[in-house]
Amino acid sequence: MNRRFLHLLIVLLLGAGLINWLQFRGEIAVPREGLTAFPETLGKWKQRGEAFTFSDETDRVLGATDYTMREYVSTDGKVANIYVGYYGSQRVGATYHSPQNCLPGAGWVMLDPQETEIRRADGSTFAANRFFVENGAYREVMVYWYQGRGRTAASEYTDKIHSIIDSIFRKRTDGAMVRVMVNVDNDEAGAITAADELSAEVADRLEAFVPN
Repeated sequence: MNRRFLHLLIVLLLGAGLINWLQFRGEIAVPREGLTAFPETLGKWKQRGEAFTFSDETDRVLGATDYTMREYVSTDGKVANIYVGYYGSQRVGATYHSPQNCLPGAGWVMLDPQETEIRRADGSTFAANRFFVENGAYREVMVYWYQGRGRTAASEYTDKIHSIIDSIFRKRTDGAMVRVMVNVDNDEAGAITAADELSAEVADRLEAFVPN
């Protein structure tokens, strides 16, 4: 019994020491461009108007290091909204806010959850979440995922595991939540295709702003 207690005590002390070490050893600051420089043209999509800015209270709640939210219009008339929220560190309380938590509070109803495969220009693919979202007369396709440190993930929990691993071995927890929304306008299949294609365009241009 005393031997088991001693083993348990050693494990607890080692765990406490590891947590303390991870908490205070600091993180690597990775050079990156600010999201104000994110491209105004993404393939067949062009930015419409100025980037959106949030209120001070919303900024405080989000806790993002940097973000951009913009509206884009395609050559065939579809309208999209893009949001990228970047966090330089997730070790001091600031972390991604999942659209599944934020949008319902803003009046959006989220329907038909699925995982979709986004194919990038180089032929590689990654998994992302896809929903139909509705708010009054508005109906849109939403695609979102987590990206950073050379990784992408659809699951928030998978991304958290990646963050823990990278915190230990790379001294980094930086990354971004990326969200793309495209209006449906009686063309559900076309909106899905457009959202997937635009998501690929966004992902291909993120490395300078969300470093690998």
